[in-house]
Amino acid sequence: MRLLIGLLIVFTAIVTLGFWTNHQLRLSAGELLQNIEEITLELENGRWDEAYTLTIELEKVWDEKAKWWPTVLDHQEMDNIEFSMARAREYVAAKNAPLSLGQFSELALMIKHIPEKETISIKNIL
Repeated sequence: MRLLIGLLIVFTAIVTLGFWTNHQLRLSAGELLQNIEEITLELENGRWDEAYTLTIELEKVWDEKAKWWPTVLDHQEMDNIEFSMARAREYVAAKNAPLSLGQFSELALMIKHIPEKETISIKNIL
């Protein structure tokens, strides 16, 4: 009986930790996506200096919010996001609107994909 109770506690802890992790991923990703939307709006309005400042802030938010992500995510995905941010920053610095907008669109899709991929669902289990 003790073994069953112990296993039930461990199982409950694992499931709870999984849901909490997914919730935190969604919150972090949502904040990053909001920052990307602000940058895109600045780019569309031709405010390059503001867009560059927001891009630097996005990288700081990324470093702050996503520092624990490697414990639950594939490192290659993290590297791809960081490479994409570096390209986006340089496109904004060069004031290249089409490449900047395209890169931020790609970055948004990569960040949006992370919580969806990590969600506990039948689709992800099978």
